Amino acid sequence: MALMAAAYPNTTYHWSTLPGFKPSGDRQRLVTLASLPALSRALASSDYDLVVVNPGSFSPWQLQAFSRSLFRRSALRGDIPYFRSFGPEMIRGRVAAPIAVWDWDDPAVIDRHNVFLLDAATLYFKRELPPDYWRLFVGTLHRRVPTPRFRSVARNRARIAKIRPISLGLPLNREHLATARPVPDSEKAADIFFTGRVTDSSTVRQQGLIEVMKLKDKGYRVDIPDNNLSLSDYLARCARAWLTWSPEGYGYDCFRTYEAAICGSVPVLNRPTIHRYKPLREGEHCFYYDVEDGDLVRVMEAALADRARLSRMAKAAEDLVRAEHTQAALARYVVETTLATHRAGGP
Repeated sequence: MALMAAAYPNTTYHWSTLPGFKPSGDRQRLVTLASLPALSRALASSDYDLVVVNPGSFSPWQLQAFSRSLFRRSALRGDIPYFRSFGPEMIRGRVAAPIAVWDWDDPAVIDRHNVFLLDAATLYFKRELPPDYWRLFVGTLHRRVPTPRFRSVARNRARIAKIRPISLGLPLNREHLATARPVPDSEKAADIFFTGRVTDSSTVRQQGLIEVMKLKDKGYRVDIPDNNLSLSDYLARCARAWLTWSPEGYGYDCFRTYEAAICGSVPVLNRPTIHRYKPLREGEHCFYYDVEDGDLVRVMEAALADRARLSRMAKAAEDLVRAEHTQAALARYVVETTLATHRAGGP
């Protein structure tokens, strides 16, 4: 998991499974057929304190793993990244250090081909974590919602005991951008800001956009760009808005929520559908709304009626995100929690 280097740049050794990755320095290596034996030896050695794994989308034995490696532009240059998918598979061998799995993918399930990582791990950190953890196995280890019989099995209970929530957090190095600094209240140019995919995305976005446009018809200043923005323009326009609408997309947790906070704009989110880590709290850092008709309009109008409160909330949200939701902070959380659990003898 490359994000570990955000917190531990001098002691993280990164074995990348990403297509197109270019190693730089002695602490980065690319997973290839030739490097798999070296990776296996590294995992079995006593040189490391912790192994952190990002689970793959497909196992090497799935057709999608092969087709996605072969049918890509890089294949024309002789770069076929098929053997990258064997990186996590090395966990099936001897691993001397405790293992943490950092799963920040959109699906709110643990794929069947990644269950062996859960079994090998000390802890499994899941971003899109259902409030009922057992639903992680819907359609994977169980055909439907796990039954009482399935939940009573000791092995399955041990798996559930390893699960911990984690946020998506702020994109790497985003907090250092000068354009991501809050602007004075006098320079706020919009009441509501949103940019993002709506068509072919979540119905929460499609339905919510209708509500936002009703606010525009009422005279509120709504900033919804017609075209894609550069990163600097996106953050600048976010900073100039009192509220940033942050509805769920393919997953509930969204980068936009944390970006809005460091820009000094108060996020407005649909009510959570997951178990969150260090969440932004209602009325202190953000606002939540119900997806039923009319509630987004109600929540935003009430919020915009008190601009002084929005200023206080924006500062509180920024402080929380910088303290708990940078990638460095999340990496420290993974390391400290996993090692403490390992020293205590397990979850």
